[in-house]
Amino acid sequence: MKRKDFIQQATLLAGGSLIGSRLSANETIRINKKMMEQQEIKLKNVRLETGFKYDGDEVIATNTALFCITLSGGNIKEIKANNPQADAFDAKGFLMLPSFKDYHIHLDKTFYGGPWQARLKKNRSVRDMITFEEQTMPELLKTSTYRAEKLIELLQQNGVSFARSHVNIEPASKLQSLKNLEVAIENKKDSFGTELVAFPQHGIFFSKSEQLMQDVAKLDIDFIGGLDPSSIEGNVEKTIDFIVQLALDNKKGIDIHLHEQGDAGLKSIQYLTQKVAENPALRGKTFLSHCFALGSMPTNTLEGVAEGLAAQQIGVVSTVPFGRLIMPIPLLYKKGVDVRTGNDSIIDHWNTFGSGSVLQKSNIMAQLYGWSTEYDLSRCLKLATHNVLPLDDQGKQVWPKIGDKATFVLVDASCSAEAVARVSPIKNLIYDGKILY
Repeated sequence: MKRKDFIQQATLLAGGSLIGSRLSANETIRINKKMMEQQEIKLKNVRLETGFKYDGDEVIATNTALFCITLSGGNIKEIKANNPQADAFDAKGFLMLPSFKDYHIHLDKTFYGGPWQARLKKNRSVRDMITFEEQTMPELLKTSTYRAEKLIELLQQNGVSFARSHVNIEPASKLQSLKNLEVAIENKKDSFGTELVAFPQHGIFFSKSEQLMQDVAKLDIDFIGGLDPSSIEGNVEKTIDFIVQLALDNKKGIDIHLHEQGDAGLKSIQYLTQKVAENPALRGKTFLSHCFALGSMPTNTLEGVAEGLAAQQIGVVSTVPFGRLIMPIPLLYKKGVDVRTGNDSIIDHWNTFGSGSVLQKSNIMAQLYGWSTEYDLSRCLKLATHNVLPLDDQGKQVWPKIGDKATFVLVDASCSAEAVARVSPIKNLIYDGKILY
């Protein structure tokens, strides 16, 4: 069938199923643009959570019901009782959940989309990797736009509608890695949301990237990044002062990679907390990625540090590592710290693994901390959606509401708890009222 004929017929699919994954992302977007020009999009047999089922004080199940939902202009226009005979796309009883958000990923450097390649054994430390990247970034840049687009598509297939991507700013690639990624983001702008962090992967002072960082801060990026102020840069105060001033001068946020543990990590956390306290404009716009030092602190020290982070609205973005180091996410939540997650590296020279699933991070968190009840599992979903849940802690339905953005997923699960426990398959991703996957 010719593409023109296919598009014409696609606009008449009102009584059929949602567009499947056999279409390319660009074809699906074009079809949906045509649809949006002609009509609202209506869905039937959409499963929504309506409340908790209790046995005494314990939540033992989640109640759901089927609904018809109308999307218009990128928002949810109507939520009505289900009508199986409605002239609408059939959601087949799949569960509607908020779409997922990846707050730490490196879209600009990946092996994904090309031949399989595992990481090399010799690259163990951050300094080892800096040396390796100095040699390999020029070659990676040749295909980085294409691979970034393929990586975005992998995220979309896993229900992710937004990513905060760190992008290399260093002498080996200068600003080229950013330019290549911006092409990929432009190509995906109608189907995927992004924030960008100017990331001095080789160290600001260690690789003499001060001028590059000053140049990129004037461009259309959202955060000033940083890397291990003590072990890589050699001076905590000098490094954080530079990052903070650059962010203030250019009205950007801050997102620093902090792998350091022990006293070095603690000093960086405390000094950054102090600087944000001195500059309230940075509250709610400052993040520590990884922040492994929190995973090895004595409890009494940890509680004070977490309270300081919460007071200054400094967020922690964790990939939820497991093994020798387990992050204290339950305590961070308890103290009111803004906790987010992301995939970080996906099949690249830093990490051989990575599925593209943020829902999997909620599952790992649940397993690590023993959150296995219906109620606890349903609360774990907030890590993947950044605190947007269908039901509040008392079981009242708070999402979706009329007027909300029509960006969500349909999942083959009976409720949020099952979706987290089983990392249930994502059947469809809807972005701003457009059916993408």
